[in-house]
Amino acid sequence: MAAAGTGLELGGRGYDLRSRALVMGILNRTPDSFYDRGSHFSLGAMLDRAAGLVADGADILDVGGVKAGPGPEVGLEEEIERVVPAVEALVERFEVPVSVDTWNARVARLAYGAGAVMGNDISGFSDPDYLPAAAEAGAAVVATHIRLGPRIPDPEPVYADVVEDVAAALEDMAARAAAAGIPSERIVVDAGLDLGKTWPQSLVLLRASDRLAGLGFPLLLSASNKTFLGRLLDLEVGERREATLAACALGIARGARVLRVHDVKGVRRVRDTLAAVLEAAAGPVAAPPVGRGAAGR
Repeated sequence: MAAAGTGLELGGRGYDLRSRALVMGILNRTPDSFYDRGSHFSLGAMLDRAAGLVADGADILDVGGVKAGPGPEVGLEEEIERVVPAVEALVERFEVPVSVDTWNARVARLAYGAGAVMGNDISGFSDPDYLPAAAEAGAAVVATHIRLGPRIPDPEPVYADVVEDVAAALEDMAARAAAAGIPSERIVVDAGLDLGKTWPQSLVLLRASDRLAGLGFPLLLSASNKTFLGRLLDLEVGERREATLAACALGIARGARVLRVHDVKGVRRVRDTLAAVLEAAAGPVAAPPVGRGAAGR
């Protein structure tokens, strides 16, 4: 296995992240998602969406049943009903690792039993049983920074130094995961852009991806179509594709190695381009086949 920060283990499968990031496709089993507005809420629609993401080259599928922002309360049993059958169906149909987007240890534990190999927790491990559940299942975890908690409005967050404050919190969460028995190759960190940050603070954290990647764990970037991009360029949600691609390119260049996105095809192309650039030092880049590429010069 590669050294901490340059490799990731998912379900016993190792990934070398030294130059090639993983693309994580987002699946929302929520009726009130900020992006798809519930268009993939039904199990059938979600599976159709998953098939498209896999065809587009997703390395991981991330399924969640409760949106991060404020909204109607979702009870435990309802979240289980949304998430666990979805995980079972995804694992049965696709040869792609499945991540469960939940901050509830009970939901995570059931999802691991259904075949999920990663717990993506935006709450910063607020449930005391979350890390033990992941350790027992041999699952990877995503340690995400958030100031207050999921679904709690936080319009005016204040930090002494947003980069160093977030870095310290991520180090602490990673240490807690290690203490629970989760090895470094199964610990991922995420700055939590838009989660308890103003849009300028999210931009600062994106620019500081190299500092956060330097903590020694794979860095997840979740910037896809987010508010900070919309505020920066005055764009509605459906207009943020190019800004998302630019954010992902910058993130990769500065060390991000898991990209959680809606547009898998576009981001995979960005990823493959950056991987070729990062790998160029190891040897010459293969020339395109004769007859291709010349017209674009």
